[in-house]
Amino acid sequence: MNNAEPQNNPEGERLQKVMAAAGVASRRVCEDLIAAGRVQVNGVRVEGAGRRVLPTDLVSVDGKAIQLDTTKVYIMLNKPTGIVSSLRDNRGRPDLSRYTNEFEERLFNVGRLDVDTSGLLLLTNDGELAHVLAHPSFGVLKTYIAKVEGVMNQHTVNKLVGGIELEDGLIEADKARIIGTPSANETVVEVTLHSGRNRVVRRMLDAVGHPVIDLVRRQFGPLHLGSLAPDAMRDLTKAEVGELLTISRGGNVAPATGDEVPDENPSDD
Repeated sequence: MNNAEPQNNPEGERLQKVMAAAGVASRRVCEDLIAAGRVQVNGVRVEGAGRRVLPTDLVSVDGKAIQLDTTKVYIMLNKPTGIVSSLRDNRGRPDLSRYTNEFEERLFNVGRLDVDTSGLLLLTNDGELAHVLAHPSFGVLKTYIAKVEGVMNQHTVNKLVGGIELEDGLIEADKARIIGTPSANETVVEVTLHSGRNRVVRRMLDAVGHPVIDLVRRQFGPLHLGSLAPDAMRDLTKAEVGELLTISRGGNVAPATGDEVPDENPSDD
């Protein structure tokens, strides 16, 4: 790591002022963080007062990224079933515009969920972050809770983790476990994987003889659905945004070519 003082941007604003505006802490506390050597700009520790930055500079505190651009919006949605993961549906079905229209900013979805799948979906106007998180090669972890037909055993769980040959190639769950058996012919299973293939969770479970009855995405990377009610939205916390930015800045993918993730992306459940 290069410990030399990063190049100053004379056209920018003072670092502590920008950090305070971004909600890190009060300006005085931000000054103390800088003086303690806990702040980095573009990967280089800042050790003195007077540093100026631009909105394009990458700032982190204790290794966790912060968003300087206060125009960026990050929304968690608990998408209910029956909603198409598109900003406009050419078949006239209910889509995400009913949520994004509530905001002045032009928001779009990061990845997709099948119309029959509910759960966590991220809406944002941060095209760079969305591009990295949705990029197939980046492989952000996603956790689903599935109610399936039949009583699943540990041998079948091991098959999910060990690998299943689907029509588009071998697929392995990163983790899988049985949560419960709500009836004599149903099982609830948790599946975590990083694949972005189309309807992959449903196809995996169908391939091992347990078709999906109900499917919910509970986690997307560091984001957890928690107690957010179906059809409800909330702003991400500063900590959640920082975790996403920290992950996305480590993503080694080609730059985004536009502001929006294309609507034709396949659903990734």
